[in-house]
Parts: sequence; C-alpha cells; structure tokens
Amino acid sequence: MTTTAELTSVVEAAHAAFLKARSATPETRATWLESVADELDAEASELIEIAGRETHLGEQRLAGELRRSTFQLRLFAEEIRSGEHLDATIDHADPGWGMGPRPDIRRVNVPLGVVGVFGASNFPFAFSVAGGDTASALAAGCAVVHKAHEAHRELAARTAAAVVRGLEKAGAPAGLFALVTGREAGVALVEHPLVKAIGFTGSTAGGRALMDVAAARSEPIPFYGELGGINAVVVTPAAWDERREQILADYAGSFTLGMGQFCTKPGLLFVPAGEDAELEEPLVNALRDVPLHPLLAERLHDGFAEAVGEVSSQPGVRVLVPGSFDEAPRPTVLVAEARDALADPELLRREMFGPASVIVRYADATELHGLVDTLEGQLTTAIHGTDRDAADESIDELSEKLAERSGRVLWNGWPTGVTVSYAQHHGGPYPATSSNTTSVGTAAIRRFLRPVAYQSWPEARLPEPLRDDNLWGVPQRVDGVWKRPERKGA
Repeated sequence: MTTTAELTSVVEAAHAAFLKARSATPETRATWLESVADELDAEASELIEIAGRETHLGEQRLAGELRRSTFQLRLFAEEIRSGEHLDATIDHADPGWGMGPRPDIRRVNVPLGVVGVFGASNFPFAFSVAGGDTASALAAGCAVVHKAHEAHRELAARTAAAVVRGLEKAGAPAGLFALVTGREAGVALVEHPLVKAIGFTGSTAGGRALMDVAAARSEPIPFYGELGGINAVVVTPAAWDERREQILADYAGSFTLGMGQFCTKPGLLFVPAGEDAELEEPLVNALRDVPLHPLLAERLHDGFAEAVGEVSSQPGVRVLVPGSFDEAPRPTVLVAEARDALADPELLRREMFGPASVIVRYADATELHGLVDTLEGQLTTAIHGTDRDAADESIDELSEKLAERSGRVLWNGWPTGVTVSYAQHHGGPYPATSSNTTSVGTAAIRRFLRPVAYQSWPEARLPEPLRDDNLWGVPQRVDGVWKRPERKGA
C-alpha cells in the first residue's frame, strides 16, 4: 500500500510534470495519448488474461472493453488536435462597443493541474487505470494520479506500467501519470493541496464520502463522481400490446449483462397492469440460458444478496422469478404494483448491484406519472413506445419528466450500451452523479479545464491559441464570429 509520504512524493512529481507539459501543443499531446493506446494494444493478450483472472469477466467482454479504451484515447487525441476544447475567444479593442469602449480581451481554457482518479471495479479497462477519467484528464493537459481499485490490483499495476511506457516513448515529462494503492492513499490524494480535481466511478456511499472530503478542504475542488443509478424503463400500453414478449426478452438480456454489474442496468421496468403469468413464462424462458459467472468480488456478492433480500421483503413485493445466491448467482425478478411503490418510494431507490431487477405495474397514466415523479436522479431512463405514441403530444410530458431526472433518455432502447462519441452524455442529477458533466465522450475533457481571460496583453506574450496569427490553427471566436482555419501542425 502507498504510504502518505509516498503519496506526497508522487503528487509533487505529477505537479512538476504538469508544469512542464501544460504548454505542449495539441499535436504533441495527441501523440502522447496515441502512444499510450499503442502500448495497451501491444499488451492486450496479457492484460485480458490478468483481467479475466481477477474479475471473472469473460474474454470477449474484456477484449471489447479494452478496444473501447484504446479507441477512446485515439478519439480524444483527434479531439484535442481540433482545438475545440480550448474555446479560444478573442474580442479586439472596440471604442464603439455598445456599453462603452471595450478593451482587448481574450479567453482560453487551461488545464487544472494534477487530477486524482479513482477506478471502478466493474469496468477494469473502460473506467479504470487507462479509462475515461484518465484519458480525458491527460487530454485536457493535466497530470493524473490514479488510485487502483483493490478488486484488480495486478491488472492495475500492469496497465499503469503500459501507460507510463507509452508516455515515456512519446516524450512526455516523467511523472505525468502515476499509480497509488490503498484506502489511506486514496483519502490523502483527495486532501492533497496540489490535487485540483477528482474523477470517481463507484458506489454512492464511497463517492459521497470522498466528495465530502473534497468539499471540506480549505480549497474545495471539483469532484466528478459517477455514482450509478436505477435506470427506470417505461413501457407504454401500446408497446406492451404490440411486442410484450420481445420487450421482456430484451429486458432480461439487458439487466443480466455482465451479471447485472453495469451502472446502466435497467433496475426498474414500468409496465401496464395485468397478471403475473403474462410476465413469468417469457422471463423464465429468456433467463434460462443467461451466461452465469461469479460477481466481481465476495463483498459485492454479499451486498447483492442483502439488497435483494431487503427489496423483496418490502410490502407488496412478490418474487416473480426466483434466483439464487450461489457463487454464480441466478437472476432474480421481483414485481410490485404501482400503489405499493408509491406508498413506499424506497422500492424505487434501492440499487441491487447484480443480476436482479424490479417490474412495477401501473394501472393508468396517473400512476405512471406518479412513479416517474418519485424517481431520484438517474444516469439513464427510457421509453418503449410505438409510432402511434411518437405522434401523440401526451408523450412529451412523460419525456420531459424523464429528462429532468436523467442525463440520457432512450427511445425503444436499453441503457446497457454507452458508446464513446461527441454527443454522448453519461451523467445525471444526484445521486446518479455529483455534477452536471459527463464522464463519457469527448465533452468529458472539459471537466478538467478552466477559463482564463487575458486583458490588454502583449500579443507576443499571449498563449498560442489567443494570438492573431493562430499558428496552432485552432478554432477562434473573433469578435463574435467563429473562424476554423486549417490546422498548421505542431
């Protein structure tokens, strides 16, 4: 375990590396990210083998997750080459400005400094050592100190070594990325005065504890926590009548994907009222051949069993499809009526991290809207409807309510697929996340930047993106008009 003294040395080295690296050109920084991706690809077979041994996740899943991680690094490299993240804005002096003479003032986004990153247990590549928080912080121009997750320590060490090698080969300053281990080091990382932001993916309880530490510092820092959610899915009466069995089959596949250990697992399914028999047979059939394997860690297995026990014991909750709590647990489906859920809203708020979900049956639109009104912040919500629903203005009120409570709203889709792209948003109102930002997609880079304005500054002393000659070739908003010149290279 990393001692507090060792943590201090690591953070100081990261800060020194940041000071050297922060003025690197977009092209230079992009090559650093690409070099890290190349190293991870070169180590892929060994990394996947270690990950499979430590997490019980299958080779196909892990290989796909590693590809996602290297794709993300290369996508972020192209994004910072474009210069969009800098938001370079130039207002030339204007004596005739409407509110009075305007001085020359220019604004650009600059990196925050050292970022502490906490990896997740359930995504050993995509949300871990070389995952989204690390990639976006490095892309922003920050240094990263990553606190390894105890669920896959060997993998964390091997991945960190590949990241360091990739940065070294590309000529990045030594210390720009480092790995630390242990709970004590994690808390010290949040408290260290040279750390300027935290990226976190994990439980609500753990994230909230660290968020409070970040807020209690003499200099509070941003805490970008992705804390999970229940991810409610609504099925309209028309869709239920049209394709009930297909919806149930797809639901079963989604909530059991990765043994139900996705932060986007659909933990709630709202369907029209009816008999349990119309649910039971399709779900039993769909769940019969679901691949089973142990959960990520023994403590997660115990927490899963406890959560299912708590939810199933609430008034009005029935066990529709009994699962198991074997080493590789079989999926559990619970069912309740909307009136019972509305009488005890905790039914809609208890996350079961593992292969279990709750179906809630509503009698009419009033009950459905009541259920949605009771939801806390979610990463995702979804509506399964028909063309007739899409043409009906009444769907707007429902979709607006879901958008108020979640960061991504799906139409006829399932939430357990979060692509890395320009428009992606992976976040939502608390307790889904601790901020209004995204931890997935190119917009994640902006979390680790802050704007600085330079007023009446000598042209030769301005940061490169704010100079009139624009040698970096980045987009500039000049006197209110965006100009996007051809990039001129490093």
